Amino acid sequence: MNKYVGRFAPSPTGDLHLGSLVCALASYLDARAHRGKWLIRIEDIDPPREPAGAAEKVLSTLKLFGFEPDDDVIFQSHRYHLYEGALERLKQLNYVYGCSCTRREIAMAAKQQGLRENVYPGTCRSGANKPARSWRFKVPAGRFSFHDRYYGVLSQNVEDEVGDFVLKRADGFWAYQLAVVVDDGEQGINNIVRGADLLDNTPRQILLQQALSLPHPTYMHIPLVLAEDGKKLSKQNGATELNTREPDKEILRAWKHLGFEEFKFQTPEEFLKKAIPVWSSSKYFRP
Repeated sequence: MNKYVGRFAPSPTGDLHLGSLVCALASYLDARAHRGKWLIRIEDIDPPREPAGAAEKVLSTLKLFGFEPDDDVIFQSHRYHLYEGALERLKQLNYVYGCSCTRREIAMAAKQQGLRENVYPGTCRSGANKPARSWRFKVPAGRFSFHDRYYGVLSQNVEDEVGDFVLKRADGFWAYQLAVVVDDGEQGINNIVRGADLLDNTPRQILLQQALSLPHPTYMHIPLVLAEDGKKLSKQNGATELNTREPDKEILRAWKHLGFEEFKFQTPEEFLKKAIPVWSSSKYFRP
């Protein structure tokens, strides 16, 4: 069995909040409990949404909470050549096509065809009538299943629920789905622990892994931290940034969200050291 390699991969679109800390904590503890490597990747491929200095602040906050990666931090903004290479390979294999549709055109066509909102109706799959604005992946028909360590066997009909999805956006930036798959493959990531909001992304990513002949990591999606209105706690809905003056209280909040009882500790580093064996005997520690 290959040595466990996990990662935490935040997008620097704002300050880290409790939901971010929960994901960082879970991914870190799972890697350490498996005696594996834990890496940090900054997913900075959406410049219009990334405030100046946000990536540096994310990294300094993680260090303050005791999270130290086992290798150099990588930035997706330095890896565009890898994504370009992957897209060219998919073109050669006839897995992608150029799409000229605008968001408004997609919404109108989906409505006319009785599709769910935001499902791409396949307008350009047989050829675009205008110059391509983006590049899309040809999704195969049928239902696709995968096993999640926390939620068990899950399935999705990607064609019906998503449609052919974008790999390179109309604004020229790389889409998350392609970048994350290429980087996980290149870094040798074989275990992914992340929030349950990304569950429905997983089938798309496995389809891309198959197309690019990349190995499939093991996945575990953990329960989300929810806001008072029941929605996912996120930067978009005004999540409060972590209180870096009281890291002990914040890390305990994350620990308790995962269902564990608190214990005494003096520093974040001591907390992490004591938490690893607890994680090892918990419901999260599964093959």
